[in-house]
Amino acid sequence: MTAISIRGLVKTYGATRAVDGLDLDIETGEVFALLGPNGAGKSTTVEILEGFRDRDAGEVSVLGADPARADRLWRNRIGIVLQSSSGLDLLTPREILTSTAKTYAAPRAVDDVVAAVGLEEKADSRIAGLSGGQRRRLDVGLGIIGRPELVFLDEPTTGFDPQARRDFWGLIRGLAAEGTTILLTTHYLDEAEQLADRVGVIAAGRLLALDTPANLGGRASEEATVTWLDEASGRHTEKTSTPTELVTRLAEQYHGEVPELVVSRPTLEDTYLRLIAPHVGQGSEPIAEEVPA
Repeated sequence: MTAISIRGLVKTYGATRAVDGLDLDIETGEVFALLGPNGAGKSTTVEILEGFRDRDAGEVSVLGADPARADRLWRNRIGIVLQSSSGLDLLTPREILTSTAKTYAAPRAVDDVVAAVGLEEKADSRIAGLSGGQRRRLDVGLGIIGRPELVFLDEPTTGFDPQARRDFWGLIRGLAAEGTTILLTTHYLDEAEQLADRVGVIAAGRLLALDTPANLGGRASEEATVTWLDEASGRHTEKTSTPTELVTRLAEQYHGEVPELVVSRPTLEDTYLRLIAPHVGQGSEPIAEEVPA
């Protein structure tokens, strides 16, 4: 089943075409990462999917409904984790989660959400005293308290330290294991590689590539780079489509271990940067936008 379907999506700001005929399907239960440089059209696309921004043309279906005309029952089925939240400093995580839960038809238990996002020790502390990572965990808690079928995650781990990021990844994997569909936007390519079933790269409002992280842009079939150290002639580098054959030959040549052997293929970041290179500096989406009330 398809959770999100987009056909011919167009959004313009004056003479600027932020989203330019975008087509995309995201399957139910999938973790999908939408990647692209600043101004690529990511935020505008996601805001249209969330029902917070009107489109100029195209067809959009999210959980079987048009977000532009969706009702409160539809909103009960989605969760949104924004880049940041404000105005909550005098409350505690437990208070704001309890209040938010009352707006949903079948919310999760507040204590369960507190535990899921790792805020048990801070549940009754003022939000003003939380660290950046703890505030981000609260943002996620607010996004999942309604037991959503679909969660939008916008740059979820910005400002996290390495351990906090890995803990957060575990939370996302847990949601995915429950069957929740997740649309993730991130600038961290390792995050997309760790979490996403598929990734889409957009620039200038158009889809440039769509595949699994391992196969994006044909990276799985690209030549590998093999490097090793020869004491007599120094470091050697060779590109090959048959790295196993080359390593086997080197092992025979060196009678076992090959000195400082490294075998690598293009990373997801390498592939991503190659895809967006022609479009860097040509972004079409305003970086700072006002969202209609």
